[in-house]
Order: sequence, then structure tokens, then C-alpha cells
Amino acid sequence: MVAKVAFLTAGGFAPCLSAALGLLIRRYTELAPEIELIAYENGYQGLLSGRSITITDEVRANAELLTQYGGSPIGNSRVKLTNAKDLVKRGLVAEGVDPLRAAADRLTADGVDVLHTIGGDDTNTTAADLAAFLAREDYQLTVVGLPKTIDNDVIPIRQSLGAWTAAEQGSRFAQNIIAEHNSASRMVIIHEVMGRNCGWLTAATAQAYRAWLDTREWLPGIGLDRREWDIHAVYVPEGEIDLDAEAARLSAVMDSVGNVNIFLSEGAGVEAIIAELEAAGEEVARDAFGHVKLDTINPGAWFGKQFASRLGAEKVMVQKSGYFSRSAPANAADLELISAMCDLAVDSALRGVPGVIGQDEENDDALSAIAFDRIKGGKAFDIDVDWYGELLDGIGQPRPRKVAVQH
Repeated sequence: MVAKVAFLTAGGFAPCLSAALGLLIRRYTELAPEIELIAYENGYQGLLSGRSITITDEVRANAELLTQYGGSPIGNSRVKLTNAKDLVKRGLVAEGVDPLRAAADRLTADGVDVLHTIGGDDTNTTAADLAAFLAREDYQLTVVGLPKTIDNDVIPIRQSLGAWTAAEQGSRFAQNIIAEHNSASRMVIIHEVMGRNCGWLTAATAQAYRAWLDTREWLPGIGLDRREWDIHAVYVPEGEIDLDAEAARLSAVMDSVGNVNIFLSEGAGVEAIIAELEAAGEEVARDAFGHVKLDTINPGAWFGKQFASRLGAEKVMVQKSGYFSRSAPANAADLELISAMCDLAVDSALRGVPGVIGQDEENDDALSAIAFDRIKGGKAFDIDVDWYGELLDGIGQPRPRKVAVQH
């Protein structure tokens, strides 16, 4: 019997965290109002530190209000429960303490029967580590996760929560940024989009932006020319980038149109950037999960430098839409998906069925509780899908060959 349920949100923000928390609370209140609800603050960090808040009757009655906001009302952190060295360094566990046992003991001490984790692949692989430990040690607790990531790169889940909204918001961001195209002559604008290993968000953002262009009226006689507002290149980690060939193509665009607009995944070309930095004797910073800290190598600036001289640009502007996009409230499409996933998450929890809720690509996209050991990160964007090929054809960019994503 379930008497107490805990929630935590973790990893980077996505436009679903607040809504998912609100809809989980609403569903529990509808089905089992007698169950006590708590939330750990700042994700696994709060779990290890024992910092939690009780979900009050007032919050239960107004939980749907959370769907109107982005961010996470209970806070996030990046914590890997199997990286004891990092957790000792951060003061979250003492030397010699197994973080998994510390987390399990805290959940037991708090009387938690169900833990809902809302996060991306790192959050849910960490939840998988915790769930496996609980099973081995015979702790009576069910872990049910929800897949959050704007990269849409969780295996084997068709659509992760928040990704549709992030693409829509990235388009909104670009609409203002690309208005800067003639603030200087021969200008290059690089719109850097989040996506460490997966180009789905960059491609979907570009598609949403070009759909917006289709809704506008243009007046070339006074300089309101769609060609100047259009996207001229899209680069994702899964496709090869021939800088010399692209420079030649984009030089012709610059000479004809007067500016060049590029949509760039933050993970595109990272292997080349890392190789250049390491060859120069520089150390490449990595986080607790072993990921390269992309903000320290600045891919947008690197590409800007490569194209500036090749295109004869007088000005290069790099703008990043990540934080604008990831902290937005969920849009209607995401809210519908979040609601369906939250309903199943609560049902699974009450039946004692662990896993990550998602549309299982390996089972006809059935919405189900997917076993934790099947959850992996780093799902590549398929650059051979029709809609992406049509996007590249529309902007006159040759379809690239696939590359293996290593970083």
C-alpha cells in the first residue's frame, strides 16, 4: 500500500518540469488524496541532504497553476549517485559513504513508498542505478521516472517532454535575433541551439522558424526580403560539415543576399574543436557525468571564427537560445503529452510498476512504463528523415553524410 510519495526534478531545465509536477500532484489528489506527498529540493542533491517540502492542501487544490510556468518550483541540480568522489568534494556525502545507500536510507527514513524522478537520460540512468540498488538490498520502494529533455535523445522514447515547446521557443528567439541581419553589412548570425549529441532540437527549431516565415508578408522593394530573413545553413552533430565547401556555398549567399543566417547545434563539430584545443595544450573541462562543458569551448564562437574570413564578414553575431527555450512554460502539445504520461506514471506507481514512462519506439510507440535498464541517453537524430531533407532542400544546403557522434 502506498502511503507516501516523493517527487524530484533534476538535470537541466525543460519546458515540462513545473507542469509535470503539477499534473502528478493533481492526479494523486484525484485518485488517492490520503497519500502524503513531498518534494525533494534541488533534485538528488536535496535527497542526499534531506531537504524536502510537504505538498500542502492549498498546493494540491491549485496544483494545475504550475502548468502555466516554466522552470521547476522545487529546483534542480546535476548529481550522479555513482560518482562518490564528486559528491564527497561537494559535501553531499562523507568519505567512504556509498551515495546510493545514503539516498536509499534517506528515502526509508522519510517513509517514502514511491519516488518520481522527472529528468533526462542522466537523471533517469541515475534513477536506474538507485532502483537497482533498492532491488538488490530489498528496499520496498518503487521508482517511476518521466523523460524530460529538450534534446529529445532518450532511448527508446519517441518524444521526450518539453522538446516541442523548446523548438517553438527557439523559433520565437530567432525571429528577433535574425531581425539584426542588417544592423551591419555582410553580417553572419549564428543561432546556437542546445543539443550536445543530438541535432533534433536544432532541426525542429529551424523547421518551426521557416514555418513562421511562411506566415509573413514580404516587401522586397523596401528591404523586407524573405531571403535575408531565411536560414542559410543548419549544422547538427550527426552530419559531416565540410567547412571549405560550405564556405564557398555561403559566400555566394553573402554576395547575393548580403547576410548569412546559420542554425547550429551546440554539439556540432565539437570533436574538431576539442582536437584543436588539446593540440594547443589546453585542458577540456568535463562535468560529473564526463560530458564536455560546452560553454567552456564555445562552439558558436568557433564556427563564427571559421566563417568570418572565409565569407568576408564585417560582423559576426552568436546568440544562444538555450536558456530562453528551456525555461518556458509547456505549450499545448507538450501539455497533452505530459498529462498522458503523468496519468500513467501515477497508475504505475500505485500498482508498484517501476520504470520510465514513455512512447516505446521498440514496441509500436506504446505508452508504457519502460524498464530502467533499457533507458539510455545519446539517441542520435536521424538526418535521413524526410522532413529534415526537405528542410535542407528548401534552404539550398546539400544533404550531409552521417558521422559517428563520439563526444
